[in-house]
Amino acid sequence: MTAKTPPTLAPDLVDGLRRLKLAAMRQLAPELLVTAKTQRWAPEELLRTLIEAEISARDASNARNRAKAAAFPVTKTLDEFDRTASSIAPATLDYLSSLEWITARENLCLVGPAGTGKSHLLVALGVAAVEAGHRVRYFTAADLVETLYRGLADNSVGRVIDTLLRNDLIICDEVGFAPLDDTGAQLLFRFIAAAYERRALGIASHWPFESWGRFLPEHTTAVSLLDRLLHHANVVVTDGESYRMREARTKGAGTVTKHR
Repeated sequence: MTAKTPPTLAPDLVDGLRRLKLAAMRQLAPELLVTAKTQRWAPEELLRTLIEAEISARDASNARNRAKAAAFPVTKTLDEFDRTASSIAPATLDYLSSLEWITARENLCLVGPAGTGKSHLLVALGVAAVEAGHRVRYFTAADLVETLYRGLADNSVGRVIDTLLRNDLIICDEVGFAPLDDTGAQLLFRFIAAAYERRALGIASHWPFESWGRFLPEHTTAVSLLDRLLHHANVVVTDGESYRMREARTKGAGTVTKHR
């Protein structure tokens, strides 16, 4: 026994819904009209169901588009973040997870050794922000500086920065992983100065702030950059053993590797 195919909508209704870009309504309306007639729905109930379906479909589509635009290297979630193994205080994690700092245009600066959860937390907070309706863009520091460098060729650095600042949160991971030349340092400073008190920044670095002169060649630039970055910032210092090293040791427990 085969299920009955719901009747198609009249061509003028299909055309009208298409022109209004109500794709979910256009798809669901034929079946819902049958259900409404069979179950004797009130007109308001049918209209409400169609509107809610359209809103849900658009919200899901917008979330997918925001996630794609964020350019996360991987997908991490806050539920996957191991709070018990983290050195970050639970109250601090709760505040960061609330995303209130993004709305308040505060910065987040994560500083600590490699493998202590900085990148995971940054990406997970970015994913949560996307799901909450915020616009997010992820970069490594090298990629961000390279993006700004490309603007030098046609004198469009200002436009590039303005485009980036359309996001509510800009994540800059791996700061200090590689040293910057004078131009790169100036471009990074220009970006951070433009974002100051306008947008939230999420920064991660394995260098303590007093050592940023190691990868920023000009002392004055380093001081001015940190002055703006830290003025409205949540500074979180991570420590402990590397998650990756601990996981590798756990996986390797009980195995013997022969070397010849």
